[in-house]
Amino acid sequence: MHTDSSHDAAPYVPDRADLAALRRAAAGCRGCPLYEDSTQTVFGAGESSSRVVLVGEIPGDQEDRRGAPFVGPAGRLLDRALEEAGIARDDAYVTNAVKHFKFTTPEGGKRRIHRSPNAAEMAACRPWLLAELRLIEPEIIVALGATAGKALLGSSFRVTQQRGRLLPCPPLDALGTRRAAEAAEAVAEGHIVATVHPSAVLRGDDRDAMYAGLVDDLRVAARALA
Repeated sequence: MHTDSSHDAAPYVPDRADLAALRRAAAGCRGCPLYEDSTQTVFGAGESSSRVVLVGEIPGDQEDRRGAPFVGPAGRLLDRALEEAGIARDDAYVTNAVKHFKFTTPEGGKRRIHRSPNAAEMAACRPWLLAELRLIEPEIIVALGATAGKALLGSSFRVTQQRGRLLPCPPLDALGTRRAAEAAEAVAEGHIVATVHPSAVLRGDDRDAMYAGLVDDLRVAARALA
């Protein structure tokens, strides 16, 4: 699938919109070619009063079919981990760095295999994530996985090195850019906690240990909210 750095969702993002209006507008987004093959836009879910925003990578197959984030096996695992960590699911807004499903279908097969978004696709979709964050103004953002971390903290982010720590959040206009880390040190706006994506736990060789690590990381966010 062809993408280009000139693609941009910004023209589709309405000014002074609430979450419902953003969701309606996002349904018609043509900011990058991912919309062509996906079933629908998968916008974030939750309330504008949410204290924590959880940012994943990209919708999966079930999310694409149902039009809501984290409704498949990874979502169920995330719900359980949030409960164990002490974060009320109703206090959390969940979304993805990219709002359309990206996949490949093996020759002769029917199953759609998830693919990670590239930098151009993340940049094209960033205006939707920024609009969500500006409206919600969360106290804590949880980056679920490396892709979400890079969408928030820039390409130098490494989940293995930075997970489970209370990291300064860059100003929103610097989010995901090369100057994100530098901007965060100068003017932090809240905090980010990074952890693994729930789907990585499901794929892991030692699921119990990976799940325990996910819960421990989420507890860092929970303590910051307390």
